[in-house]
Parts: sequence; structure tokens; C-alpha cells
Amino acid sequence: MSVPPTITRFAPSPTGRLHVGNIRTALVCWLAARAARGTFMLRIDDTDAARSTEENVEAIRADLDWLGLVPDGEVRQSDRFALYEAAFETLHAAGRVYPCYESEEALSVKRRIARGRGLPPIYDRAALKLTAAERHALEAGGATPHWRFKLDGAPIAWDDLVRGPQKFDGALISDPVVRRADGSWLYLLPSVIDDIDMKVSHVVRGEDHVSNTAVQLQMFDALGAAAPQFAHMALLVGADGKLSKRAGAIGVGAIREEGIEPQALLALLARLGTSDPVVPVGDSRDLIAGFAFGHMGRAPARFDPAELAQLNARTLHLLPFNAVRDRLPAGFDEPTWAAIRPNLTTLAEAAALLATIEGPIATPAFDADDKAYSAQAAGLAETLDWSAAPWAQLTAALKAATGRKGKSLFLPLRLALTGASHGPEMAALLPLIGRDRTIERLRAAAG
Repeated sequence: MSVPPTITRFAPSPTGRLHVGNIRTALVCWLAARAARGTFMLRIDDTDAARSTEENVEAIRADLDWLGLVPDGEVRQSDRFALYEAAFETLHAAGRVYPCYESEEALSVKRRIARGRGLPPIYDRAALKLTAAERHALEAGGATPHWRFKLDGAPIAWDDLVRGPQKFDGALISDPVVRRADGSWLYLLPSVIDDIDMKVSHVVRGEDHVSNTAVQLQMFDALGAAAPQFAHMALLVGADGKLSKRAGAIGVGAIREEGIEPQALLALLARLGTSDPVVPVGDSRDLIAGFAFGHMGRAPARFDPAELAQLNARTLHLLPFNAVRDRLPAGFDEPTWAAIRPNLTTLAEAAALLATIEGPIATPAFDADDKAYSAQAAGLAETLDWSAAPWAQLTAALKAATGRKGKSLFLPLRLALTGASHGPEMAALLPLIGRDRTIERLRAAAG
């Protein structure tokens, strides 16, 4: 029997900007699809017209594009209402959805009474006991019903790709509201209808949706469709516990503004909560080969901005010149990139390091000994063969001439030549500074 194609979908609501939790879901969907040579879809869940904005839709697309998680297609729920109406009518005809007239206040009272009696606070299905005449009277009096999906009360079970075997007692779950009194849709039913229509094979989401899955499995069955496989990932937590936007920059836009490379963010999110080590990658496609749902654990996954910053530096140290050339300041070439790359934590620092090469730089305030040493170095620099390792020649000549070694040999030279006590390797940097600037800076340091 042939295996059906892998089709995943990332389904954000355009009611806000994407954050690291959203991106982790999108990434796993993308990895699952790419690992199986399947299809990765973007579904914009914009049924909440009051809160959804086109600005957020464009931002979602832009963030995915920046990350390289480019979908193979896109659908919008706001374009699919006719599909939902048809499925709703099918369920209505089968008695699997029914109208309810209680206000939210009345339902809240019922839940409090149930809890007070030690009972689960599930809906009592009072609306099912209404006669046609009673419903007509309510509607004639101005009541507009909301609609619930009728669960069958049977045990619900599935084998989750992350959490393993899952079991729910259907008798202890409330019939969920699927449509509001104003006719608008809640999340549960349209999502199922879309997954059926799009032939989604794998649904990836956070573990906070496990109870939703239990309900949705019965919706798939009621609509005569096979359910996809489900993978409920452990939620992300912050370095100090709960992940909160107030605790750090977890929005994709803020992370991008901080100079984080997309490969670094993806490399971290791909391995958080798994048994695999977090390692830098030069290309996000390098993450595909090692992907497996079975590597994901059930413990909360810890997102630490400090770890991301460290990984970003390691990622930059891998990137070839061609991967960054369009984002570098004018004046950069491949040898310059190779010289400064090991000292970067973000690409924005490249401009400052280029200034170290091209100048001007701060002239150090040397004492008399170091001024004399700089003057001696300037004279020796004029005699070097600048085509063959000038830094090694210069330091060897100075060591022989002055007896200096270690810090006293190297630090005054670095200060005179770069204006800083640390930075890129001088062996790579000095040829880029060049003969004339080297002599000029050493003479300036000599006073």
C-alpha cells in the first residue's frame, strides 16, 4: 500500500506578530514536509475579522521569507466560508451540531453549580431538551443561538507523535461551541474542515491543544474523514520559567532587529526540547536530515536569549562571504570578511571592524618606552616584504631587536595599529591595513 504524501500546514492568526513559539511550530512543519519531500502550506486563520489585519498578514509572510520557511502554497480561511457552511449543514443534518440559547452569564452559573457539587463543569445539554416550539419562542423573543458540536461520549484515543498514547473520556468533555450567535466561526471546526480539504497529513502544535485534538478527532469522524497524525510539542519556557514577552525579546521582529541571523534562530528552535545537540548551521537546509518527531521530548523546552546570542556568533563564523556580501558595508571583500568574521557577534559590528582597517583610529597615549618602541617598529615596517606574512616578520624583527616578548611585544603594536586592545588576528589584519597605513599609525603612536 502506498504511503500518502506528507502535507503540513502552519496556521497563524493575523491578530499579532509572530514570536518564537509560532516560529518553532512553523519550522517543525517545514522540516517534516521537507524531510519527506512533501508539501508545506501556510494557512492564514483570519476568521476573527475584528482582530485580523492585513498588516499582520504581510508581517507573517515577511518573517517566514526572512527565515527561509517559504510555503508551497497559501490559503485564507476568510476565503473558505462556503466550504464551512456546506460542512456545517452536513453535520446539522446528521444531528451533530445543535443550537443553544444560554447567555455566557447563565453558563457561568451552571459551571459554578457543577463545581460546587463536585461534578465536572461540562455543558448539561439543556438545549437538546428544547422543543421546536420553545426554540421558536426564544428566537421570536430576540434570542439568537450559538451552536455546539455534539460529542458521542465514547472514549477518545490516539497515538501522538511526540506524547505517545493519549486517552480521553468523551463523557467528561463539554460539547464545544463551534459557531457564535453572530454566525462567526470558532477555531475548532473550520480547522478540521480545512485539514480535510487540504489533505493535511500531519498537524503540529503545542501541547496546550491536546484537549482540542480529542474533540476534533470526533469531528473528522463525523465528517467521514480520516484524521491526520498529531504531534503536540512541549511548550517553550523562558530562562527563568514562563516564557513572557515582557521577560525578553521573543518577537521575530525584535530578534531580527537585534542582528540575529535566521540560521541561528532556526538552529536553536530545531533542537530545543530534543535529544539532539544545538549546533550552528550555515544553511537551514542542513537541519532537515536529522529531523524526527521521535527526537522530541515531553519536558518543557527552555528558550534562552543568551544562548541564541552565543549561537548567532558561532553561526556568523561559519558563513562564507557570498552569504553576507549584500549586507556588508561598501569596501568589504572576501579577505576582509575572513579576517574579521571570527570576532563578530552580529553582522552590524562589521562596519566598526572595517573602520579599524581603513581608519581613522584613536592614537594611544604611550609612555616614553612604548613611543620609542613604536618608532622602531615603524622603521622596521618600511623594510618588510609585504607580500609574505608581514606580521610574523615585524614581530620577529622587533623581538630580536628589543628583547620584548609576550604582552609587551604584541599589545603596544595592536594598540598603535588598531586603537584597541583586542580584535581580529593581527596576522590576517595587517595585510589589510597595508604598508602605508601601518607606518603612518606607528609613527603617530611614536609621537
